[in-house]
Amino acid sequence: MIRSMTGFGKGEVQFNGAAFAVEISTVNRKQLEIRLNLPRELAMLEPAIRQQLAARLSRGSVTVRLTITAQAGSELTQARINWPLADALVAAAQTMQRRYSLPALPTAGELLALPGVVDNAPPDADNPALLDAVRQATAKALDRLLHMREQEGRSLYEDLRNRLNLLKTLLAEITPYTREIPQLQKQRLLDKLTAENLPVDLNDERLLKEVLFYADKADVTEELTRLNSHFQQFESFLAAAEPTGRSLDFLLQEMFREITTLGNKAGGSAITSQIVRFKAELEKIREQVQNVE
Repeated sequence: MIRSMTGFGKGEVQFNGAAFAVEISTVNRKQLEIRLNLPRELAMLEPAIRQQLAARLSRGSVTVRLTITAQAGSELTQARINWPLADALVAAAQTMQRRYSLPALPTAGELLALPGVVDNAPPDADNPALLDAVRQATAKALDRLLHMREQEGRSLYEDLRNRLNLLKTLLAEITPYTREIPQLQKQRLLDKLTAENLPVDLNDERLLKEVLFYADKADVTEELTRLNSHFQQFESFLAAAEPTGRSLDFLLQEMFREITTLGNKAGGSAITSQIVRFKAELEKIREQVQNVE
């Protein structure tokens, strides 16, 4: 069964008194494109997370966000002072005080409020248990994401099946009229020769062979056969277990090619309106297939 490329999933795991939450959102894209938003101190986990995502996703633009929420008493809530930065700031303040005759140095509270002076203890990215916790959160988020994509995929499946059935109906309406196309083309050619005041000798075997050759080129049996074959392939792709979005997209291009050729051979015949409807439905299917994994 096909899957959509649009979805969202969130997974959360408790580790060392903190909540590690992974959020994954996806939209359609021809290739697999992963964007990770990780805390700076966990940047080294990026290859492992990318590998985990690529194992279960084949297409789509994927955005991943990892957040850490520390609870009271967690190691991550323990304040840590950046002493080198604090020393440099105090030294700079003393120099400014002497140079500009300022009344006082900044207070301890003012120093602590400056960005970068105080930070929470970062998680230990080298701890295998931490990587395992992040992987668990990612797996939960992936499970929920894929469940949503499968639900939307079922809706896509029903819509595509209904539209495919409409294409079959339109082709069935077109088919009886296609048998007349070679004869119509033959008559059009003879009428055009007459309109141009060119002599038409129906007993001229050479002329008749050329006319018949031109008329035979208007036969659309091959296009009809290919379109019916494409319908069968399309159904098999819809039912396939593996991702088939690219295959469906390619197959639609082939359908467009065949129906366009058929329409060109038909000229301005009675099936023109059905061919226009056929192409319009193909375009609607193509828009839907863009979101199939």
